[in-house]
Amino acid sequence: MDASDYQGPERVFSGVQPTGSLHLGNYLGALKKFARLQHDHDCLFCIVDLHAITMPVDRNKLADQTRHIAAAFLAAGVDPDKASVYAQSAVPAHAELAWYFNCVARMGWVQRMTQFKDKSGKNAEAASVGLFTYPVLQAADILAFKATHVPVGEDQKQHLELSRDIAAKFNRDFGEPADEPNFFPLPEPLIDGPGARVMSLRDGNKKMSKSDPSDASRINLTDDAEKIAKKIRKAKTDSGHVPDTIDGLEGRPDLANLVGIYAALADMTDAAVLAQHAGSQFGPFKAALADVAVETLRPVGDLMRRYLADPDELDRIMARSADTARNISEPIMADVRRIIGFHGR
Repeated sequence: MDASDYQGPERVFSGVQPTGSLHLGNYLGALKKFARLQHDHDCLFCIVDLHAITMPVDRNKLADQTRHIAAAFLAAGVDPDKASVYAQSAVPAHAELAWYFNCVARMGWVQRMTQFKDKSGKNAEAASVGLFTYPVLQAADILAFKATHVPVGEDQKQHLELSRDIAAKFNRDFGEPADEPNFFPLPEPLIDGPGARVMSLRDGNKKMSKSDPSDASRINLTDDAEKIAKKIRKAKTDSGHVPDTIDGLEGRPDLANLVGIYAALADMTDAAVLAQHAGSQFGPFKAALADVAVETLRPVGDLMRRYLADPDELDRIMARSADTARNISEPIMADVRRIIGFHGR
């Protein structure tokens, strides 16, 4: 089946785990893009707390971590009147469809997923079954709303391919007898654009990560102006200076990362940043980058802190969005049960 055979509405889905603090990489690679997408697409943005418990979590912190992610979405410009921002556990369709898809997906497909190998390490037998079937739940997350597009980075393309395989097999297994051969769409990727891949401030070869033990490796969205400037001043560089061409960044991952961050924050090309700062020593260049970063991120951080100071309002926003998500998913799940052949209610 070709994806174009699906005749339903276009819809965008994306999820973020409520673990750790969101940082500059999340803002440039995801949140900023989400705020743009909401103007042209029907969007659902989910805080995937069911995924979070596939690894050990502090249950006393999970609800606050969920609010933290919601606050980041809203502070980055996502409008809850235009897009849904909700907790995964508040919408039963995620877990229900995941079970059906567990019965559709093949063991060989899931065994090829690299994330389980990366997270379970050498002690795979001690890992949770949930961690193994994590990609199947991801497929359910997307298809419970018949989402047609998913913003993804390189590290998630394999999981999106699995979602497409599961959707296609469900359509083959259950679609024809019900005369609905294209029931689920085959979701397409929305590939990250410029500035999406932000690397660690301590190692330009590693992606900026909220799980990195070094807080100096990332700029958190809740960092104040002083912290942002200090982290940029201390960011790793080499012993040279700012080159005048892109070729001059070859083999210099730490500097290339800072140039890329500058370009993304200032809405410039890398070449334009180099032209502006060619020949500069790193001290003045980092000072200019710090000014741009503080100017861009200060309003995001301020708004995020205001939301976090009012958890009741965050809960009300997420509850309204969860109602919207349930209203979309419940008719789809009723059709799924009918197509599978369950007795019904």
